[in-house]
This record gives sequence, C-alpha cells and structure tokens, in this order.
Amino acid sequence: MWRGLYTAGAGMITESKRTDTLANNLANANTNGFKRDEAVSREFEPMLIKRINDGINKNDVTSFKQFHVGEQYPVVGTLGLGSRIDEIATEHTQGAFETTGNPLDLAISGNGYFAIQTENGVRYTRDGNFYKSANGQIQTVNGQTVLGANGQGITIPQDATRIMVGSKGEIYADDQQVGQLQLVQFDNRRAVLKQGNNLYYPQEGAQPQPAAGEVLQGVLERSNTNIVSEMVELINNYRLYEAGAKAVTTQDTMLEKSVSEVGRVS
Repeated sequence: MWRGLYTAGAGMITESKRTDTLANNLANANTNGFKRDEAVSREFEPMLIKRINDGINKNDVTSFKQFHVGEQYPVVGTLGLGSRIDEIATEHTQGAFETTGNPLDLAISGNGYFAIQTENGVRYTRDGNFYKSANGQIQTVNGQTVLGANGQGITIPQDATRIMVGSKGEIYADDQQVGQLQLVQFDNRRAVLKQGNNLYYPQEGAQPQPAAGEVLQGVLERSNTNIVSEMVELINNYRLYEAGAKAVTTQDTMLEKSVSEVGRVS
C-alpha cells in the first residue's frame, strides 16, 4: 500500500515537471530563435513478482520453516515503481523565418550560433535581433556585445547610411567591410545547454567550430514551438496528472480502512 502511494506520487511529480516544460515552451512561442524543450521520462527499475509457497508439498523433506530447497516459484510479472524525468532535451529544428526589413535583423539558415559576450563569458544564441548602440557597436536587445570573428565587438561608423551583411556574416558599411560575425557550431548539439535569456553555454570540453549555416539579412528566425501541439500535449498531461492524483486518493482511502477497520481489535 505504501509502495502504491510512492509510485503514484512519483508519477505526479514527473507530470508536474513536464507541465513546467510545456508551459515554458508556450511562454516562448513568440521568442526569436527559441528552441522548444521535451521532458523525457524514464521508468524506475521494475520489480519482478513471484508467487511463494504455491502448490508446495509441505511434507517434502527439503521443506523446513517455509524454506524450500531447489524450488522455482511461478512468476506473476513485473511491478512498476513509478517514473522520473531523465532529461530535458532541446529540439534544435529550424524555426520559421519572418521578414522584417531591418538591416540588423539576422537569422541563420542551417546549423550555427551567434557568439555573444556576457558578464559570464562567451555565450551563444540563435536570436539575431541586433541593434547599433550609441557608439556604433552591434549589440543584443539586452545590451550585450555581438562578437566578430576576431573575438572583439564590431563597430559601424556613425555616418554609415547603408549596412549589408553577407551570407558568411561579413558586415559592410557603405560598401566597406568593417567586420565579420563569429558564427560557430558544435559537432554534438547536446554540447550546448540553455542558460536563460535565450542564451546557450558550452559544456566542459565542447569546442566551437566554424558554422556551416548561412546568414540571412532582414530576417528573424521564429520559435520552433507549435502552439496547437503544445496545448494538446498540455491537456493530455493534465489528464495523466489527474489519474495519478486519483490513484493517491484511492491508496490513501485503502490505507485508512486498513488502519481503522481491518486492524481494529475488538
């Protein structure tokens, strides 16, 4: 009975964490370059159940105080012990492109990340919604410096009237190249993890390489979250959580009866 409570409770915790993941996907459905997450669950190791003392000849000379030598008990099956969230996996599929016409709105078609300088070191993003600061430096909406291929920021002259960006990240101001964006990718997409604020940080030992993707100017990559499918999954997840709650209630009722009625001494 206690095992049933813990098993149902573990399932509820799993579905609660899955709900948080789905809610985060929906909250970022309009975030540029956002990649949806998937909560991957895993079952705890099930327990093998066997029938004991079933059809045993108690007069057998090998039987002694319920212990029987050389006996193979009949197998009933396995008993599940609940589930847990094994991993929050990020789906890196390409999001849809939206044309904005802003010369510093950039998107990457294919693999790759923009490199951003933050107070915690270099971070990576797919969000190419950039701006020119007061001193002419290209920055993110949070005021973080967008890094060039040389590891430094890129400054656009104040009197520049036309900005062009090439497919490999070359930055031109009035037909004069003023820098080139640092575009990187990783052999394993799991080499980078989400940090927050639409940024990724590399795992220890992950080495960035030149990106194979191409830069599109005047375009933003939208989130790859599908609102309809996320809502359907959220409803289904609610039903699973509700089923777990009913299982806990049933187990609690049975436990109460076993204590107050079955165990009563007359």
